[in-house]
Amino acid sequence: MSLSVITLTPTTGQPPAGLFVGLHGWGSNAEDLASLAPYLNLPTYQFCFPNAPLPHPHAPGGFMWYDLNTQAGLPESRQLLLDWLQALAIETQVPLERMILAGFSQGGAMTLDIGARLPLAGLICLSGYLHPSIAALLHPNTPPVLLVHGQNDPVVPLKAAQTTDQVLRQAGVSVQYQEFPMAHEINPQALELVQDFAASITP
Repeated sequence: MSLSVITLTPTTGQPPAGLFVGLHGWGSNAEDLASLAPYLNLPTYQFCFPNAPLPHPHAPGGFMWYDLNTQAGLPESRQLLLDWLQALAIETQVPLERMILAGFSQGGAMTLDIGARLPLAGLICLSGYLHPSIAALLHPNTPPVLLVHGQNDPVVPLKAAQTTDQVLRQAGVSVQYQEFPMAHEINPQALELVQDFAASITP
């Protein structure tokens, strides 16, 4: 298993002051989130958008981090991301503490999973959910989390986001939680929150 990655270097032309890594959702691909990078107005960041390692069975050109029904592939994808992110920090000379990990839907679940294991700057979970097994790993030093969810999401129920918020707070994690009247999507207001969150925690 390996990762193919879309990389966007800082628009300043200088070495990156921070890293922003985006994990796409189930059946999507790296191009989906990479298209949002220009709207985040983070010129000192290097953006990295990996494709999940597993081909989606029903979406041509789409990928998944693991099978939703059986969770097959989850341990492998987790280890692949852990190894890649640590190598990325060495390659770019930007420490993990200046790396933001973000994800949409299944990518949001992977973001929280990985973020419970690495000393990152912050985690952004968009229309996502929490793997139940991660609750035991959470603690007050877990990176701060931005949770954004649609009140009309037909794919990942709003209750999943509310439960994630409760579990994180009970573990002492710093959480910013926001609901919007939207479906399973990322709207302009959510992008503004992402930009503000990123700007508040890293250079």
